[in-house]
Amino acid sequence: MIQVTRPPVLLADYTTLGLGGPANIFVSADTERALIHAVRSADKAGEPALLIGGGSNLVIADAGFPGTVIHVNTRGLTFVDAGDGAVNVTVAAGADWDDVVAAAVGEGLAGLEPLSGIPGRAGATPIQNVGAYGREVAEVITEVRVYDRQEDQIRLIPNEGCRFSYRTSLFKSGRPEALVSLPGSARSQTAGQPRYVVLDVTFRLVRQSLSAPVRYAELAAELGVELGEQAAVSEVRAAVIKIRSRKGMVLNPGDPDTRSAGSFFTNPVISAEEFAAVESTATTRGAGPVPHYPAGAGRVKVPAAWLIERSGFAKGYGAPGPARVSAKHTLALVNAGEASTADLLALARQIVAGVQAAYGVTLTPEPILVGVTL
Repeated sequence: MIQVTRPPVLLADYTTLGLGGPANIFVSADTERALIHAVRSADKAGEPALLIGGGSNLVIADAGFPGTVIHVNTRGLTFVDAGDGAVNVTVAAGADWDDVVAAAVGEGLAGLEPLSGIPGRAGATPIQNVGAYGREVAEVITEVRVYDRQEDQIRLIPNEGCRFSYRTSLFKSGRPEALVSLPGSARSQTAGQPRYVVLDVTFRLVRQSLSAPVRYAELAAELGVELGEQAAVSEVRAAVIKIRSRKGMVLNPGDPDTRSAGSFFTNPVISAEEFAAVESTATTRGAGPVPHYPAGAGRVKVPAAWLIERSGFAKGYGAPGPARVSAKHTLALVNAGEASTADLLALARQIVAGVQAAYGVTLTPEPILVGVTL
């Protein structure tokens, strides 16, 4: 079923930040057929299209979106035995992500439990290569079924074709291989829009009572196990939700610290030489040892939260202003109630400039920015 609504539909009502202006046209797509029809219709008309789900990773301009906004509300979850204790779990793009994780854990399947409590929809997980607490969806996705806007057909893309890397993939707008511009074509699109629309995602999970080895120190401490040890799948899920709740990373209508887009910045991956410069600066500033993790090929990942806090932006920074740093976690920028997108971006730019000035590291926003730039 497809429902088309004309203005005014405020996109602020469809984002966890509670920010964003009106949609020119708003379409609710409850079936795969309706979803494809809405995208195809926008493309044929030469209209830009914005697909949204839970709105948990979006920053939308105060001016709104000038084209067609398509709200993905498809549902569906199937379990198919894959042999040797493995189960293929196929999920429609519009399914609520934490419901998917809860269902997998309830079925006695391991593999998604570290990703508990993350807001949003299942279709967004391969786009962003969603990850948390030592797990990325790239490790368990077998294939992604998509609508190819360039070829006007449905395709199956196996894991190896998804080009997963840290917080990105083939499907993310902004990667050249994900974009298409066909001026003059019946299927013309606005340059910069993603070529593929995720329809459903298949994950391969394992039927077992214990989780995969715990890789994240904070999670291991919460569980009372050593790094590399295992714990009950249900216990890992409960521990992750507990940790995320402490950080304001589980949606709670009564808690303004959860009115965010989650982590606003990705953890920067820098060269060994750049990391040495960060360490030297930290020593000079008396900031203590710099936490870091190997990121392959001589590169190092540094926690963005550590850089932000030690550049003068503590938890709650910006209060009592309309946009501020979360009082629970410096990676979250929150709408305290009366903020505009412009307010939020002004704060984000201040943080980016401050970290660059202090440590020479440029932070990159994690949410998708619609109609705005940093």
